[in-house]
Amino acid sequence: MMVEGILILSCLIPALHFQDSTWPQILVSGLFPFNLGLLMLVRYHKYRTLANRRKAYLLVVLIWVVLALFGTLPFLTTGTLTHFADALFESMSGITSTGATVFASVEWLPASILLWRSMTQWFGGFGIVLMVLALVPSMGINKYSLYTAEASGADNTGKLTTSVGSTMRQTLGVYILLTMIFVYVLHKCGMQVWDAVNITFTNISSGGFSIYNDSLSGLTPKQQYVVAGAMLMSGVNFALLYNFFTFRWDKLRHKTEQLLCYLGIYTVSTVFVVLALKTTMQYGWEDSIRCGIVQTISVLTTTGSLAADTSQWWVPVTFLFVILSLCGGMAGSTTGGLKAMRVLILFRHVRKILRDRLHPHSVNPVRLNRKPVSADIATNVVVTFMVFMVTIVTSLLLLMLCGINATESFGASIACITGYGPGLGSTGGFGCYAAFTPLAKLICTLLMLMGRLECMTLLILFLPAFWKR
Repeated sequence: MMVEGILILSCLIPALHFQDSTWPQILVSGLFPFNLGLLMLVRYHKYRTLANRRKAYLLVVLIWVVLALFGTLPFLTTGTLTHFADALFESMSGITSTGATVFASVEWLPASILLWRSMTQWFGGFGIVLMVLALVPSMGINKYSLYTAEASGADNTGKLTTSVGSTMRQTLGVYILLTMIFVYVLHKCGMQVWDAVNITFTNISSGGFSIYNDSLSGLTPKQQYVVAGAMLMSGVNFALLYNFFTFRWDKLRHKTEQLLCYLGIYTVSTVFVVLALKTTMQYGWEDSIRCGIVQTISVLTTTGSLAADTSQWWVPVTFLFVILSLCGGMAGSTTGGLKAMRVLILFRHVRKILRDRLHPHSVNPVRLNRKPVSADIATNVVVTFMVFMVTIVTSLLLLMLCGINATESFGASIACITGYGPGLGSTGGFGCYAAFTPLAKLICTLLMLMGRLECMTLLILFLPAFWKR
């Protein structure tokens, strides 16, 4: 709460610089959570440990809920949003780096609110990693089980050192370094510092909020390629990036299968999208290549930035984008979706079952990074996939009961749980979620939280056994 208060107070800088008359409201919005957090710290500073695993899961969920609730204050106090459901939707979308918005137009928003939207995504994109690594040592649970949210820590590429503090500093250092690099490069490509900061914040975090109504389509081709590079890096495991930047080549060896899967999916999908744009949309080769490269990486990393109005594109391309958003980037990155490692294990598990049927007495273990994956981990991957599918179907039905048509309900369900943002129909392309009913917006808000917490962390709270001694 104190950190969030400081971030809100940092929005005083553009409020005063651009003189948008919102500084009193921003000041109050920032001081309230900061002082409340300080009061709690002074009062309860002695309680530093958690007795069991259940309290750990509960606390992680509560952190995201509390951050989203206090994140509504800048919207409500400045009057940019007047309904709580809208403010909570926008705040949760930012803090979970989803990118879905209720604003039909953002260019009229005060500079302080534009920065706050970008700040929530930059903080939220890395926030879950930072908070979990800070909390886990006193929880008595595996310190990377929630960091990677992947098969009980099967991906050892997420582990840098035995010290949680060192790991937190190293991964955060990579995140900050990438942010600074892309702000500088965008500025050198002719972009104003204000624009470069906001665009970098929302794309390096796989968020997708924009300060322009047309997202990235108004940028120069060079600037769009730079943003595509930021999105591509955001989908890579930060531990691998740290080892790469520090020239620890020996630690990269035999740990790159997930990276190759991620890059392979991106390459094949980009080729398909480029050819589809050239043949069905009559784009020139330059526009086809540029839009294909930028938009495909935006979907695969669940960023949601748009190089063009994708709602007008060929239907098979739209369907491919739905599949890519479900895949997501690598574990240990800022992206949403199932993650490339789960996809890799899932397909290899299917291959193992087929081989076992053909040769029932042979031993065909599922391997990742040349090491056998335990049966429990493979089962967890399958269960997680099924939970995602059941959640999508359930939310689809609930949204239809709220009066949303089937196409938009399906698009919103996928977009919110994967963290992609833009959906189908009126919510796709440059559209927004303003026309949704308050109840539908609250359902989408819950989907964003579930997707960010990989479903399991939230669903476990609904087990009766969770609340029994």
